[in-house]
Amino acid sequence: MLYIVLIESALELVPRQLWSHPAIVKNARRRRKKPGEILLDKSIHYHAMKSLEYSEKRGRPDIIHVSLLNALGSPLNIENKLRIYIHTINDYVIFIKPTTRIPRNYLRFTGLMEQLLVYGRVPPDSKQPLIYIKEMGLEDLLDIIGKKLILLDEAGTPLSPDRVIKEALAENMVIGIGGFPHGSFSKKIYELAYNVYSIYPKPLETWIVLSRIIEAAERRLGLYNLYK
Repeated sequence: MLYIVLIESALELVPRQLWSHPAIVKNARRRRKKPGEILLDKSIHYHAMKSLEYSEKRGRPDIIHVSLLNALGSPLNIENKLRIYIHTINDYVIFIKPTTRIPRNYLRFTGLMEQLLVYGRVPPDSKQPLIYIKEMGLEDLLDIIGKKLILLDEAGTPLSPDRVIKEALAENMVIGIGGFPHGSFSKKIYELAYNVYSIYPKPLETWIVLSRIIEAAERRLGLYNLYK
């Protein structure tokens, strides 16, 4: 079983300090929602976000959308050999059942994430939700799943995806990938890492790193042995 966590992900509702900004108010009215019930999205709220701390790392829910489509649709997940978690920049953790079908359409995905962040679970009234969220730091998640962290960062020790997977599976570790567009992990994240590796010397998109790691795990676990 491979465990992956997207760390400090750029997924959050519009923070309170931006609720009165004209761009936020306009977007909320158009969607017939309250400002605090819509996702922060840099493509829509760019001007409103200029005053936010760490704004370069925030407002990119599309990163999580593409990454989840990639991960949950992979042979690794279809064969029930993958668990993926989303840790957000505001220290929440999203838990996702492997059987969850993420909407292909981005607007539908946005609505799903807004429902999750407002009500805490999807479906909201389910006792066994497909997706739910808890307020906790990455260290709490590591304690729950009982694993040490391998962090992937372009400044880390060079190591191929295959060797990263070999270590992760052999030592029962979780692989952490940044879920944000720019910048670095916070100091507390680096302090949690048991090892920090780089699979490529230049920055890569989150879903590209994710796909390389998943593919390496599929090879390692022999999912393609039936094919010549």
